[in-house]
Amino acid sequence: MTLPTVLVPGMLCDAALWDGVRAELGPTVDVAITAGDIGAMAEQVLAAVPGPFRLVGLSLGAIVGFEVLRRAPERVRGLCALSTNAGAPRPEQREAWLALARSTVDGQFDAVVRERVLPTMFAEPDSPLAGAFMAMAHRVGPAVFLRQLAAQATRRDQHEELARHRIPALVLCGDRDALCPPGFHERLAAALPLAELEVLPGAGHLLPWETDLGPLLRAHLNPDLDEETA
Repeated sequence: MTLPTVLVPGMLCDAALWDGVRAELGPTVDVAITAGDIGAMAEQVLAAVPGPFRLVGLSLGAIVGFEVLRRAPERVRGLCALSTNAGAPRPEQREAWLALARSTVDGQFDAVVRERVLPTMFAEPDSPLAGAFMAMAHRVGPAVFLRQLAAQATRRDQHEELARHRIPALVLCGDRDALCPPGFHERLAAALPLAELEVLPGAGHLLPWETDLGPLLRAHLNPDLDEETA
């Protein structure tokens, strides 16, 4: 049996993030990360599928994936980390998240997404994908957004932990990602002993929507990581 691929989206993203790549990956399991800390989100992933799996995560989804690997290394047989950061929160990030949370609580969720989050998602500020992202963010909604902001503050630096895990890993980023620039991914790939790093030209943060990721993910995950589950 082919191992399932668990798809973990980023903040304000849902399963639609993966619509363009899901068909390339064989059996998949979509996980919504809605808890209020990274550890609880990792447990949501682990509860979503029995036995071993491969994990593909974007941004916050990959951060959750690092914690999944720390908690249950025997179950994670491959990792694809997209548009992410394995470092601990910086003081200015914590301040920014608190400001976003305050505005959201004050009823300004739409303005927060449109004015603060959307400009960091795509390589081009006038991306034709902007409307689809706004619709996805509203499907996720302000209550989950607040929990995701709180979870970000519970991140830990995972570089030292990741260095312990010799699993196939693919690290992907766009060279125009203003939120998680290539330097974050170079450090991440250097930490993972078996990682390959790909920097995609002309792409921003939401790689599954801005690039044709399907063949790249398929080449990494299938058939090399196909196994019989125990």
